[in-house]
Amino acid sequence: MKNLKSILPKEVFDAITASQQESGTLSVDFFRNHASPSWKTDDLVTEKSMDVNDNAKAENSLLEHSVPTNRSPKDPDEHQVDKAAKVARRKLREKRREKRAMDLVHKDDEARIKLENAAIERSKAVDSAVLGKYSIWRKENENENSDSTVRLMRDQIIMARVYSTLAKSKNKNDLYQKLQTRIRESQRAVGEANADADLHHSAPEKIRAMGQVLSKAREELYDCTAITQRIRAMLQSADEQVRSLKKQSTFLSQLAAKTIPNSIHCLSMRLTIDYYILPLEERKFPRSENLENPNLYHYALFSDNVLAASVVVNSTIMNAKEPEKHVFHLVTDKLNFGAMNMWFLLNPPGKATIHVENVDEFKWLNSSYCPVLRQLESAAMKEYYFKADRPTTLSAGSSNLKYRNPKYLSMLNHLRFYLPEVYPKLDKILFLDDDIVVQKDLTGLWDVDLNGKVNGAVETCGESFHRFDKYLNFSNPHIARNFDPNACGWAYGMNIFDLREWKKKDITGIYHKWQNMNEDRVLWKLGTLPPGLLTFYKLTHPLDKSWHVLGLGYNPSIDRSEIDNAAVVHYNGNMKPWLELAMTKYRPYWTKYIKYDHPYIRGCNLSE
Repeated sequence: MKNLKSILPKEVFDAITASQQESGTLSVDFFRNHASPSWKTDDLVTEKSMDVNDNAKAENSLLEHSVPTNRSPKDPDEHQVDKAAKVARRKLREKRREKRAMDLVHKDDEARIKLENAAIERSKAVDSAVLGKYSIWRKENENENSDSTVRLMRDQIIMARVYSTLAKSKNKNDLYQKLQTRIRESQRAVGEANADADLHHSAPEKIRAMGQVLSKAREELYDCTAITQRIRAMLQSADEQVRSLKKQSTFLSQLAAKTIPNSIHCLSMRLTIDYYILPLEERKFPRSENLENPNLYHYALFSDNVLAASVVVNSTIMNAKEPEKHVFHLVTDKLNFGAMNMWFLLNPPGKATIHVENVDEFKWLNSSYCPVLRQLESAAMKEYYFKADRPTTLSAGSSNLKYRNPKYLSMLNHLRFYLPEVYPKLDKILFLDDDIVVQKDLTGLWDVDLNGKVNGAVETCGESFHRFDKYLNFSNPHIARNFDPNACGWAYGMNIFDLREWKKKDITGIYHKWQNMNEDRVLWKLGTLPPGLLTFYKLTHPLDKSWHVLGLGYNPSIDRSEIDNAAVVHYNGNMKPWLELAMTKYRPYWTKYIKYDHPYIRGCNLSE
């Protein structure tokens, strides 16, 4: 009994002890003849053993009648012992069932976890680059393998080129000719197709024919090292072609951006002719007394583009609360002077005042006073702009093309540094570029406190490439000593200038100083923003960004709400709204201020 106590549950052991006290010492044979189906180890329980135990129950019930005993069948103590033993056995069975259930749940969880891990591993093996190039919202891409045949044919063409090179090097001329023939046939079948649906109907036949030739070439020419070298050479050649095409694309886009469309040139010529036919007394604008009134809102606009200037003026007036208080000072060159005057004589800006001047008539603006004009007269600058040994290829010509832009030769671009000389009677003036559109009343800018600064502008340093070190040469000691490379840049295009502070701080003199030091272009390349950053360093007051939103000439991802909430939108970049290069999504902001039914515009075939 002592040995049984260590292996049996307490309830069972108590039941056996009680039974022994009634019937005497129990023997092993008694347990063999009275085996209970519940007295089994958990690990050996199976469905079969449970059936056997059910049969054993019936046999034991019969044997119990034949076993001699001193107990009376009606003994109440015996009845209580049997009841306790049954309860103990029932509890053991319930515990075993619970354990088996827990084991099954645990095994099920392990299986589920294994399946999930396997699914994750399979998902990692999927080529995300391939999946990423399709949009599930496009009908033509509902089939994720819609271009599989096109890619197969192009792969065949690549391998055929590799084998044709090897065949030629090993004097296998017949195979070389077959490969070349199949390459031409496959190229014709593929054409410009980007999807299988675009392929020529003969494509499957060409694939089979190419496959047969490639199989033969593989048998005769396969050399892993040679093929690898050839493919690497083809890859390097393709990379060089891509770089060359990028340079050509840059050259052509910049060239297109700097040219005037025929329709605008036509408009300028027709207006010029009609202007010089006018009698002198009809060439004057009304309300000239407002030109020097410092209590009005004055705008400076320097442009040689009649249509662009008209959009700036029209958009400003149409959104102004008091148009009669606005005065526009336009300056153009002698080629466009007649056209600019004629346009605004025919299309006056309502009650606003407008005046057009010719920059070539500013006699004080000469090479003895202006460093830029003096530098443009130098032999080195003429060589830079007009050298005879121009490169003959597009890719070579793209080098520094941006800085050979004709606008850098025009004083219209540098006139912004001489505002007090041009408008000596004014206290404040709002400078506008001709590639902007005004969407709100701008008179609030005259109320902005510049805190003693000269220039009010929107900063552009939200990204790293709009900081000083991206515009200026900080390897030069003059730049490094005087400026912070991380200083925030700002934008030209819409700037409110305090001309009184300008005169006090001698801004034009500061500009002359830095322009003289940059005669050899060692401080910056060309343009007006770098010298502007130097001239107005620590003299620029940051305006709220909603006044001036930039990037409509190069950035396709500007938030629509930013554009709609902006007081001024700026098409800075190559994609000007009057060019075919313009981004379609942004062009309506500009075209809404053009009257396309105007006789001059219709006569020059200008259309939306």
